[in-house]
Amino acid sequence: MQITLAPAPIVLMSDPRVAAIPVAECGEPLIDVRGTLLVDDRRADTAGSYAHLRRGVLDRLVHAQSLLPDGLRLLYVEGYRPPDLQRRYFEEYAGELRAANPAWPDDQVLEAASRYVSPPEIAPHSAGAAVDLTLVDADGTELDMGTRVNANPEESNGACYTDAASISPQVRTNRALLTSALSTAGLINYGTEWWHWSYGDRYWALMTNQPTALYGPRALR
Repeated sequence: MQITLAPAPIVLMSDPRVAAIPVAECGEPLIDVRGTLLVDDRRADTAGSYAHLRRGVLDRLVHAQSLLPDGLRLLYVEGYRPPDLQRRYFEEYAGELRAANPAWPDDQVLEAASRYVSPPEIAPHSAGAAVDLTLVDADGTELDMGTRVNANPEESNGACYTDAASISPQVRTNRALLTSALSTAGLINYGTEWWHWSYGDRYWALMTNQPTALYGPRALR
């Protein structure tokens, strides 16, 4: 008899175990990825913050790109996010959830918001440790990944979850290509967002059984 195992529950960013991971800041600089990776401008800001990552993350993305099948490339959308911008994103989304669900207590709002935006105090983006990206073909056309980058769970009816049951076989194949390259290069995915990958942050440390994170929140300059 064949037994089908249910998928493991996703550890959310709001999980207390994430915040409990200490940071042993290694001091790696934030590097501008433009000129090294193909960069999309949909999240561009005047300071160019979005185009920066810690050196160790960028090195792993370059390696991941070398593992992709011929004709495919990574399309970088957003990396570093200043702490004040991260806080604004989180508060805005939490406010939307609170307005739509007035009976929810604060801890439920926090948990639901963290499916889509990390709590500011532990946010991988604000450490320069996380990147949002997708795949493009040789013509620069984005592959069908089932949702747009940064689609929230409400908008996508849960299809933004990396292993969502509702996605088509082709989308599942495309996501598997992205997952294989990035996982082999040492990055980990946040299971509620197929496009979000990180290395060296608290969430990465928890999911890979590391005692400390390498990168903590910081200013760009």
